[in-house]
Amino acid sequence: MAQVRTIILASTSPRRTALLTQIGIAHTVIKPPSDDESVAANLTPDQVVLQLAERKAQSVARGLAREASVIGCDTVVSVKGAILGKPADERSAMEMLAALSGQWHEVYSGVAVVNVPDGVVRVGYRRVDVEFAELTKGAIAAYVKTGEPLDKAGAYSIQGRAAPFIRGIRGDYYAVVGLPLQLTVELLAQSGVAMPGASL
Repeated sequence: MAQVRTIILASTSPRRTALLTQIGIAHTVIKPPSDDESVAANLTPDQVVLQLAERKAQSVARGLAREASVIGCDTVVSVKGAILGKPADERSAMEMLAALSGQWHEVYSGVAVVNVPDGVVRVGYRRVDVEFAELTKGAIAAYVKTGEPLDKAGAYSIQGRAAPFIRGIRGDYYAVVGLPLQLTVELLAQSGVAMPGASL
């Protein structure tokens, strides 16, 4: 039987916490204790986001003494087979945006829900195809100077200043923002969580 359980978001992303709040899911935010996002080089984009989402959720779940469900998330961009995470600096951000200019690319968002204390894990991901308009060097430089791309997978924020760059999208918009809401609610429900105001 579903029960109302403490929900913890293992992420300090203001976008993700805003999305959970938007659909009525009360939650607490706890930053994962490690920023390690290293993965094996031979992993596919879906494997990367699933592994990192679970790693983040597990790292927070291990430190909990109370019953809870912990949500971990990860998002990457893939273009022509290359996986783009967060840019290391402005130069890296400019290179990523130049690679995306005028191209279709894929966004993968993974979600993991870990129940405490039984340790049961449920994971899933969504893939979204996104098309960028052609960007001039000046437009790329101006966008990078805003600082917005520096903590975003693929160096852009679809709900921010990069919105005019988007020519087309096929799939879950919220997955591109960083948290596929339908999938998240589905995984929480499978984990036995009752969510007033956000159910399927």
